[in-house]
Amino acid sequence: MPKELQIPNREAELVLDELRRTLDLTGDVVEFGCFEGDTSILLADVLRDNPDKWLYLYDSFEGLPEKTAEDKSADGWRFQAGELKASPDTVRSKFKKYDLPEPVIVKGWFNELDNSDLPTEISFALLDGDFYESIKTSLELVAPRMVAGGIIVVHDYRNARLPGSALAVNEFLAEHKDEYTFRIAATMAIMVKN
Repeated sequence: MPKELQIPNREAELVLDELRRTLDLTGDVVEFGCFEGDTSILLADVLRDNPDKWLYLYDSFEGLPEKTAEDKSADGWRFQAGELKASPDTVRSKFKKYDLPEPVIVKGWFNELDNSDLPTEISFALLDGDFYESIKTSLELVAPRMVAGGIIVVHDYRNARLPGSALAVNEFLAEHKDEYTFRIAATMAIMVKN
């Protein structure tokens, strides 16, 4: 498996622990913001013995979008539009290298996706879109499809460099407060569908 990840190893383990909690549920697994697919490989490895679950990966593969006012931080020079650009072919080659089933890869900005781009039911969602609009949009896309007991993990919730992530999650929870149990692990927000 990949030695260097986009997220810290401890957080990757937490993500995989949450994924394992959902393996007995119906529904597929989605990752919004897969970059080069390192975390995706870890998700797929856990799913290896669950052939009924599909892995869907979403990314613009054009790098980060423009920041909005909600994303401004003291580290404003970081995370500029176009950074973190990757290729679907890079992701596919990693899956081939580790002899894992190829996931469904959807290239596009999150706000360009529609219902036909997502699985009908979702048991686990990893959202790593970094910015307010990306997290807000991905939450809006996955929430109607989450099964009871399903888990949404939002990376960078406690990352002061990416304040838009927390803002989007907090707004979502304010609108859906009775639908999800919420906790924080490391820098991540973890929401379990009631």
